[in-house]
Amino acid sequence: MTERDVPRISTPVLVVLPVQPGSPPFRLVEVGGEMVGTARSVVDVIVIAQQLGLHGVDLDDPDSVRWVGGDQFTWSPHHVL
Repeated sequence: MTERDVPRISTPVLVVLPVQPGSPPFRLVEVGGEMVGTARSVVDVIVIAQQLGLHGVDLDDPDSVRWVGGDQFTWSPHHVL
């Protein structure tokens, strides 16, 4: 078995939680299980990362950012009826 065949198990640096209703809607951002900020756009996620000294975070890399309840383009709450 090569290293390529072994599934990668890692903990992402940033976890962006689902959209919360508000005016405007927002998403909480966690690092290591601790809430570190509130994001109202993807730019806010980048700013939070930079403030934590995490420069050049790849928002598409699941080893860097875990998007819960949507991706980096999800910024409004979904209502399921």
